[in-house]
Amino acid sequence: MDLATLIGMLGAFGIVVMAMVLGGSLGIFVNGPSLLIVIAGSLMVVLMKFSLGQFLGAVKVAGKAFIYKLDKIEDLIPAVVELADVARKGGLLALEGKEVNNAFLKEGIKMLVDGHDSEVVRDMLTKEMKQTEERHGWGAKVFMAMGDVAPAMGMIGTLVGLVAMLSNMDDPKAIGPAMAVALLTTLYGAMLANMLAIPIADKLELRKVEEGRIKSLCIDALMAIQAGQNPRVISAMLKTYLAPSRRETKQQE
Repeated sequence: MDLATLIGMLGAFGIVVMAMVLGGSLGIFVNGPSLLIVIAGSLMVVLMKFSLGQFLGAVKVAGKAFIYKLDKIEDLIPAVVELADVARKGGLLALEGKEVNNAFLKEGIKMLVDGHDSEVVRDMLTKEMKQTEERHGWGAKVFMAMGDVAPAMGMIGTLVGLVAMLSNMDDPKAIGPAMAVALLTTLYGAMLANMLAIPIADKLELRKVEEGRIKSLCIDALMAIQAGQNPRVISAMLKTYLAPSRRETKQQE
């Protein structure tokens, strides 16, 4: 569970709802037609921008913004160094049957054991890494599009409400409530874009970068293991993926 995403989202919505309650009845901020225009309308417009598969895939990928388990580089480096030590002493075949938790690294180890050339291993794993990044990238694009569309749909809803209000100018008492309802669509659009869609898009971009870094580390490690490099050299090379402060900490440990 990504606590930053969960706490941030709940905190943002909680603050806005609290402000609504303190400013008056919460019920005055709820309007069915406005919600329909902003939420359903935004979804339909975003669907026009992408294929059905990309649109539905984005919903699945969105879960990674909240629940996502990624190997820590600090934990992955010792595991890779151990594999390198085994391969250096007993050859690449000695890696067969070794327990590897990272699925991407495990697939690469299988390819080494099967005797594939380094170029073949690198090309296949690089393609798989790019495919994963592309899936995450499309998910981020869908939610970023939602962030662009939602405020516009809010403005459209406001214009619809204003037209309805102006058509009923003979009743002064109805102008105030009608104006409030018209403005609610702008509020809904801003909330949907800035408190949900855009943050999720940014978090998916972050996930893409994080996973790409892990996969890149695995590819470099596999190439070094196949080349028979010294485990200490491999360890030093892989620590470049860590921040300088973390490298010093790992050396002390």
